[in-house]
Amino acid sequence: MTVKYTEDHEWVRLEGDVAVVGITDYAQTQLGDVVYVELPAVGWKVEKGKEAATVESVKAASEVFAPLTGEVVAVNDELSGEPGQVNSDPMGKGWFLKIRLADPKDFDGLMDEAAYRAFVEGLG
Repeated sequence: MTVKYTEDHEWVRLEGDVAVVGITDYAQTQLGDVVYVELPAVGWKVEKGKEAATVESVKAASEVFAPLTGEVVAVNDELSGEPGQVNSDPMGKGWFLKIRLADPKDFDGLMDEAAYRAFVEGLG
């Protein structure tokens, strides 16, 4: 299962023509304890690079940007009751939304794990 990354610290896992989206371990570490997640409505159209969700932590509120353009087909309702899953399992149970891609080729333009790791190391 291929996972790709954005410079905004989102991860994307492709499941057929649907992309599962969340924030990276690096992002949740920077945020601190997540206390609230605001997710879009199913059916909402998201555009690459535009706000798709909001995450609030004890430190700050931050936008989660859509890594790809498409339509939201599912959101992780469990996060409304258990936002801490973003911290405890950011790339598993802490996923945010699923997007049916307008153009699956867009996925190829995202960073692989090695490129993302090098990007994060360059931030220090």
